[in-house]
Order: sequence, then structure tokens, then C-alpha cells
Amino acid sequence: MVARVLITDAAKAIIDQLREEHGELLFHQSGGCCDGSSPMCFPIHDFKIGSHDVLLGRVHGCDFYMSDFQFEYWQHTQLTLDVVPGRGASFSAEIPLGVRFLIRSRLFTEEELQNLEPVSVGGAV
Repeated sequence: MVARVLITDAAKAIIDQLREEHGELLFHQSGGCCDGSSPMCFPIHDFKIGSHDVLLGRVHGCDFYMSDFQFEYWQHTQLTLDVVPGRGASFSAEIPLGVRFLIRSRLFTEEELQNLEPVSVGGAV
């Protein structure tokens, strides 16, 4: 199965730091509020997953969600969670570290589209 979301080693290192302070984490791809369409990282109990949020997969032990209306646009795209220096304008957990998560993306090939990991919608964390 082809993963819908990948992660860089640099992003894994930041997640490890954040886990020490916050415990278990999740990601939600922002839909335009605050920092545009940035991936937002939250302690799992600080973000309520809605009935229309799509679980794309897990990266470094963290669930990665986006809204169903965004998924309509991004469903043909593989996402890679990365991190860069700088401060984003969001409420994401990495902001105090002086870095921000971002998404790099590419379109799936026709062959990959036939072998994608399934998604699920909604959920309670």
C-alpha cells in the first residue's frame, strides 16, 4: 500500500522533542486559518476531531487529519511533513521551538492511485 503521508527525519526529531513536553500528538492540516494551509500539531487532548475530518494516515506515531472538503482537493497528492526554521502564525505546538511544520507534496502516479492506503472519516481521540 502507498502511504498518503510521509515524514522527514527533521520533522521526526521535532516530534520527539514535542512528545517529551506534551505526550501523544496529532496533526491536522489547516484549511486556511492563521497560517494558510499549514500542518498543525497538537497534543491529542487539545484538538477535537470532527465528524468530517479525514484520517489520512500516521506519521512517526501521530495521526494526520484534514477536513473532508480539503481532502477532495488533495486526495490525488502525497504529502510529506517537513520542518523549517522560522515562526509560523499558528497555534501549533512547535512554534516555541522557533520552527514550523510545512507540507511538501507531489501528485500520485496512476499506479500509486490504485494502491493507496484507505482513509477513514471522523473519530474521537
